Amino acid sequence: MNAAQSGSGAALLLDTQCTLGEGATWCAKTGRFYWTDIEGAQLWRYDPSDGQSMFWRMPERLATFALCADPRYLLLGLATHLAFFDLATGETQRIVDVEPGLNTRVNDGRCDRQGRFVFGTKDEGSPLQAVGGFYRLNHDLSLERLPLPAPAISNSIAFSPDGATMYYCDSPTREIRVCDYRADGSIGNDRVFTKLTDATGEPDGSTIDRDGGLWNAQWGGGRVVRYGPDGVETGRVDVPTAQPSCVALGGSPNGLPAGIAQLDTLYITSARIGLDAAALASDPHAGGVFIATPGRLGLPEPLFQGSPA
Repeated sequence: MNAAQSGSGAALLLDTQCTLGEGATWCAKTGRFYWTDIEGAQLWRYDPSDGQSMFWRMPERLATFALCADPRYLLLGLATHLAFFDLATGETQRIVDVEPGLNTRVNDGRCDRQGRFVFGTKDEGSPLQAVGGFYRLNHDLSLERLPLPAPAISNSIAFSPDGATMYYCDSPTREIRVCDYRADGSIGNDRVFTKLTDATGEPDGSTIDRDGGLWNAQWGGGRVVRYGPDGVETGRVDVPTAQPSCVALGGSPNGLPAGIAQLDTLYITSARIGLDAAALASDPHAGGVFIATPGRLGLPEPLFQGSPA
């Protein structure tokens, strides 16, 4: 394990070599960091108090997940359906199928400030087509499609600190979009938030800091970029791997007790998928978890307010 680096660079925390690490999530209640290896069909957890990491095997690819108000459970976004996961027993309880009949799978997701789970899907075909959708799982476990453009690869779902703004993207377009998001769930004024200007990289997973800045992992670009609420870049973290995939602001890896730790550490997942032998030789820690201290504080992750029947 390497210590976090301050300033503009990230350092390796865990050399887990995930095929497709994603879903970076810090649990403020327990002081633990969760993420998924989508292609490995594994849910991972790291505990800074003892420096140990572990994983659970999933019944199919786990694309995204959410912490629940009932701490016994996680809400899983598996490839074909949503389910509750019992952390004690490892059992899953199916909630609803997602896009049955389409060659798509669940992809990125986050809870809104009201505790509803918002997620999108991605096309599994080749070439990629914008045939997916964005959805919301409500407290009563009903599923609704959101009136947003169909994506090829949904990503960057995040919500402003006051919950009134939703961010999202279709990664191949190389732009992040934003819309007004009301407490009653209605959506309006969809528009471009920012466009990537670097020659390489696509927007992937995002998180929001306490000041309303959007931190976005940029796949293929080896960086995480912060944008202010106006969409202007205000900083970046260089990541020593080609495919950073998702970010979360969490507590220190030094293991301060939950509830005491400041959410000042940027956790960054990454992936090995698509890298040939030569690329992996020069990027040996691809698929690991990296950390940085960017000088900004995070917000506790909203909890899904629904529960199993």
